[in-house]
Amino acid sequence: MTDLAEPWGRLLEAARSYPSPHNSQPIRVRVVDGATAEVFYDLDRGLPAESFGIPFGHVCAGVFLETLEVAAAAEGFAVTERLTLTEMDFGSAERLHPLGTLVLSPRESTDRDRARRAALDARRTNRRPYDNRAVASGELAAVEALAREAGHRFAASAQSDVVDEIIRVNQETLFDDLRNDAVHHEIMTWLRFSDEQARTMGDGLSADAMLMPGRLLRFAMGNRGLWEAPIIGRVIKSVYLKTMRGVAQVAWFEGPFSGPGDYLEAGRLFMRSWLELTARGVALHPLGTVITNPRSHARFVEAAGIEEGDGRMAWMLVRLGYAPEPPLAYRRPLEEMLAS
Repeated sequence: MTDLAEPWGRLLEAARSYPSPHNSQPIRVRVVDGATAEVFYDLDRGLPAESFGIPFGHVCAGVFLETLEVAAAAEGFAVTERLTLTEMDFGSAERLHPLGTLVLSPRESTDRDRARRAALDARRTNRRPYDNRAVASGELAAVEALAREAGHRFAASAQSDVVDEIIRVNQETLFDDLRNDAVHHEIMTWLRFSDEQARTMGDGLSADAMLMPGRLLRFAMGNRGLWEAPIIGRVIKSVYLKTMRGVAQVAWFEGPFSGPGDYLEAGRLFMRSWLELTARGVALHPLGTVITNPRSHARFVEAAGIEEGDGRMAWMLVRLGYAPEPPLAYRRPLEEMLAS
């Protein structure tokens, strides 16, 4: 662990587990003293290829802030935030976008705080095939309540025609994204084709996590035109589609999503909900590209019967259920999270 003013070393070590799109880990922190730190979003680690995806910079920031709050509460600290809520400009010469300042203060930790920290340590993005079981409505009630408290709606469907259509949309989104040069380049930037490469880089999407042999993944993604070939294209697609077996249920969040403040609060809600599901043994895999790809988003909204407008939209889609425990994704060392 790097030499930091405590308790920041312990807290940031725990907070490094926050999930991020493509495991890009864009949050940077500058520790000022034992009570104060400044937080930034590293624009070089964002995913701006789809303009519809740019708001997820702030969603990711909300996920991180919730993660840090969970880690701090279990250690006996409250976090006071003074946030800077401005749109991210991915063309800016200044590559660290300021998110705000955090101040720690002592507080008593509770059993609930420690239970949430246990869920944080256990949380995984589960891309494994699921086992065809839907999550009982009683297990989802806590997430529905969290969403209502935040002014959002959490909905789930185990209706086979809805699930099958949304999974089909998710599958076809990858094929559609590969036709977009900017998105294809972005995907290639974050793919890790061997365990050694994933471990050395400490970030990105590993072939192991995506359940594809590294050489096949490199070949398939590097030769995207072959996805349209009649024989080899079917082989590549069949390997990819095996990872989506056994999905009996999908779920989504709808709510305010029209500016940085909304995006950030959505990220907080998502992380709170993920920990709630983790504590109940429920596996979860965000299907974020369906949200950020405009064509796929429109198809998903139609399939789910969602009405968007007046600053509200469906901002997150997931598959959920039960699956074998996935491998722990690699993380960059704490030193690389720190801003000078």
